[in-house]
Amino acid sequence: MTTRERPTLEAVARRAGVSRATVSRVVNGSTSVAPAIREAVTRAVDELGYVPNQAARSLVTQRTESIALILPETASRVFSDDLFFPAIIRGVSVELEAADKQLVLMMAGSAASHDRVERYAVSGHVDGVMFASMHGADPLPGTLTRLGIPVICSGRPIGASTVPYVDVDHFGGVCRAVQHLVDSGRRRIATIAGPQDMVAGIDRLAGYRTTLQSAGLTPLEAIGDFTRDSGIQAMRALLAVDPDLDAVFVASDMMAHGALLALKEAGRRVPSDVAVIGFDDFDISLYSEPPLTTVRQPITDMGRTMARQLLGFINGAADLPTSVVLPTELVVRESA
Repeated sequence: MTTRERPTLEAVARRAGVSRATVSRVVNGSTSVAPAIREAVTRAVDELGYVPNQAARSLVTQRTESIALILPETASRVFSDDLFFPAIIRGVSVELEAADKQLVLMMAGSAASHDRVERYAVSGHVDGVMFASMHGADPLPGTLTRLGIPVICSGRPIGASTVPYVDVDHFGGVCRAVQHLVDSGRRRIATIAGPQDMVAGIDRLAGYRTTLQSAGLTPLEAIGDFTRDSGIQAMRALLAVDPDLDAVFVASDMMAHGALLALKEAGRRVPSDVAVIGFDDFDISLYSEPPLTTVRQPITDMGRTMARQLLGFINGAADLPTSVVLPTELVVRESA
């Protein structure tokens, strides 16, 4: 049994009837080749199954054809049951695959990993960097931007940052959700807010407070970390303060699932005793008991939009990636 020889540049040139140099220009993305010749070379590449030498191509284009997605989280958090991370990665992957780019996934949940990411990007291993799940006023996106590396964030950075981002309308989505509770006659409306070092947590709490203030109602707040266990603990704490609360807005579906478990534990019926609304519209919201009313945020679309914006900038389609805010939607189910 013989191993099939790998097609060479010369073989492609013979099949297309052009010079080796012309084939090299086409496979390396040069725009100086006539369309008819480029088509003939591309057809020969496909017919022979020729795979360009990536190292040589990088020398010509000054590109690595790789994009980094940085998750400023620990591995245990990224690979937990939180569906935000696979949804973001799925969206980014779809766009990068379509653009024939390589995805480099890196976690930056510690000071040491921040340094490692910075060294990796500055060394020229990637053409651009995307950040997701930002905590606090993280200096790393701004540092990479100042060093001339194309950067975009999923989620608006905290503080006076000029780094472009893709986010969703957290505030407006929560206002609609809490107003739905008010309009249905609920008056003792609590919240389990998300982490206050993240824009998603900050904006969702602000939407809750604004809507309650407009309705003349008194807020009752607990803080979680977007995990199911924190939702259980926060719901128990809220019931200890006000056993007669009649509704709760929860800043993520995972925490809302925990809240439902704590309410069941306390003998409170949903929605007759306590109405519950979450945020995300993950699959868990459909299979909760009862099915969860929630705010749908297009997380996969966030990943796709972030990748498109960054690729457009890298390819010269824009001076800078444009910041984008995607809409959210209230999805009403049995829990409220």
